[in-house]
Amino acid sequence: MTKNTVQSVEPNIADLVNGWLKSYKIDYKLEQENLNASIDKALDEYKSKQGGTGGNRPDCKLLAYDSYGTAYPVLIEYKGYKDRLVKLDENGNVAIKTSDNKNDYKNINSYAVNGAVHYANALLHYTDYEDIISIGVTGWKDESGKLQHEIGVYYVSGKNYGYGQEVAKYTDLSFLKKENFDSFVEKVKSLNLTEEEKNKSIEKREQEISSSLVKLNNDIYKNESGLGESARIYLVAASIIANLGIKGENPVKPLEKSDLKSSAEKGERDGDIMLRKINTFLTAKNVPEDKKNLIIQTFSEGLLTNENINKPINGESQLKRVFSKVIDDLGLYYKIGLTTDFTGRLFNEMYNWLGFTQDKLNDVVLTPSYVATFLARLARVNKDSYVWDFATGSAGLLVAAMNIMIDDAKANIKSPDEFKKKEAFIKANQLLGLEILPQVYMLAILNMILMGDGSSNILNKNSLTDFNGNYGFVRTTEKFPATAFVLNPPYSASGNGMVFVEKALSMMEKGYAAIIIQNSAGSGKAVEYNKKILKHSTLLASIKMPIDLFVGKSSVQTNVYVFRVGEAHQKDEIVRFIDFSNDGYTRTNRKKASINLRDTDNAKGRYEEVVNLVRFGKSKLKIFTEKEYYESTIDPENGADWNQSAPVDTKPTLQDFKKTVADYLAWEVSNLLKNQVVVDQDRSDGESMPEATRLGK
Repeated sequence: MTKNTVQSVEPNIADLVNGWLKSYKIDYKLEQENLNASIDKALDEYKSKQGGTGGNRPDCKLLAYDSYGTAYPVLIEYKGYKDRLVKLDENGNVAIKTSDNKNDYKNINSYAVNGAVHYANALLHYTDYEDIISIGVTGWKDESGKLQHEIGVYYVSGKNYGYGQEVAKYTDLSFLKKENFDSFVEKVKSLNLTEEEKNKSIEKREQEISSSLVKLNNDIYKNESGLGESARIYLVAASIIANLGIKGENPVKPLEKSDLKSSAEKGERDGDIMLRKINTFLTAKNVPEDKKNLIIQTFSEGLLTNENINKPINGESQLKRVFSKVIDDLGLYYKIGLTTDFTGRLFNEMYNWLGFTQDKLNDVVLTPSYVATFLARLARVNKDSYVWDFATGSAGLLVAAMNIMIDDAKANIKSPDEFKKKEAFIKANQLLGLEILPQVYMLAILNMILMGDGSSNILNKNSLTDFNGNYGFVRTTEKFPATAFVLNPPYSASGNGMVFVEKALSMMEKGYAAIIIQNSAGSGKAVEYNKKILKHSTLLASIKMPIDLFVGKSSVQTNVYVFRVGEAHQKDEIVRFIDFSNDGYTRTNRKKASINLRDTDNAKGRYEEVVNLVRFGKSKLKIFTEKEYYESTIDPENGADWNQSAPVDTKPTLQDFKKTVADYLAWEVSNLLKNQVVVDQDRSDGESMPEATRLGK
């Protein structure tokens, strides 16, 4: 019997499950009923299962409370056919997205769990709820006409990037009963993604972020006239900050689309409302007053207070329209707490639309997140490091360092209270970045706010002329005690950017540094800077990076240089030269590709090995060979001998001789065979040849 001739038993399943809930004395709401204002509004805002705007209606919804009074939204979806419980993608995630990052409405509409997880993402996006239970129930009648059912119970949160994790197998919903729910919550809390699952989820979400950013950029660029280059960046940053909100003792309600009324009354315009919300947010975040004023001034002057952007047309201002696009396209991603350089991706996408020349565009290319983590590890960053960056861009390197510092603190501090104090101290005191470009500076602040607010010491200054080594806000008379330096400098700067390195390292008393820079800096373009550096710091390693590392942005050959700071380089100091041209990743630059970076040759293992080689030497050789790893010395008075490679042995071996003889004999035999073919052809033409001629003698 085909599915088309099988009658759905969804009404029977609904009756069965609703009967359970009633027997558990649970206050549940059916499809057309309201649960609470925030959940109802979120479901209405989100795309419907069929792809329309809003109108999401789970078959059943409720709030379950643990013994501490914490509320967990529970969203239930029913289906009435066999094999319609859940559809998974190739990575084992609930399939709610297509390969091109669009909502997969076919799966969302056809499978019970997929629909429930889709609804849960609406709550992650538009409410403060962080932990949601998605339940799918489907059923069918067996050969005897008896109703059968199947249940899928999934936990959806920012911790699993909105894809959901199966909690356990259940035959009913009695885990929702008041006396059972605490045990269920403990089971949920014990769920952990494996490292592989976590990495796959992060990679998939990052691909979705890039796709959403492209869509947003296209929309603003094509449909929002009158917005200049800087205005587009500032509008996105302002919209995100206004929409973040704060939980806890001093909560700040996120600015919602409905809060913008598109009024023409001065003081009540959309820009006025947004500025007030941003000011409240920054105050609650304890952002220093002078820094807060700088941010407000940047957003207000000629932008949020601009008459044209606030002018209502057909009842809606351009500002409200752009704000709505930003939170609809990006809100889910910045609200689930991804530890990724979100604004680095935002920056690169936004700058695709800027009117820079190619040279200037190359000069502001940001470091891929995996390379940023690589540099931070090479600089030996840990929970007690003080890390600075003299050309911070969107703060991607500082984000990578901060994540490593917090992970190290979590691993070594067993008291939850002490860990929280250390985490706050890291964000407030152990990171410092300088960025001279105003647009990029604002993105750096946004990035650090999104990552938990390590923005305290992000400074809008020229690190070469306006920086004295002190903290930038509040503790302005105290030196920043830097012990780790990370950098991807603008290559147009003096010495290909080595001018930044020399200044930073000369201001440090001890520690380590890792920089990625155009490799010509180590072979003649920065001789004087290099010689100065070696008078107070030791070159530990020179790593040749893949030529296509910045594919689509820049095609220059780069090297990573690693230093120990505070010790002059000695002429007999061993330097580790590593050819990392094959880092295990395959890169493409196809705009329509869903993935432009693929791990095709154990990339993670290769990066791990290079970190170990730099620190411990050739004993860590496993994936690489001595063709890629070479130890030698440099002349501290040279400054142009930093890019060495393993020497090629040109002395022939016995094996080389045997191969040459074999190749010659093969050539002789080939010629003999060719001559024989000619002889046979001549014979077929009726001609005769002397024996000696035919045999090629």
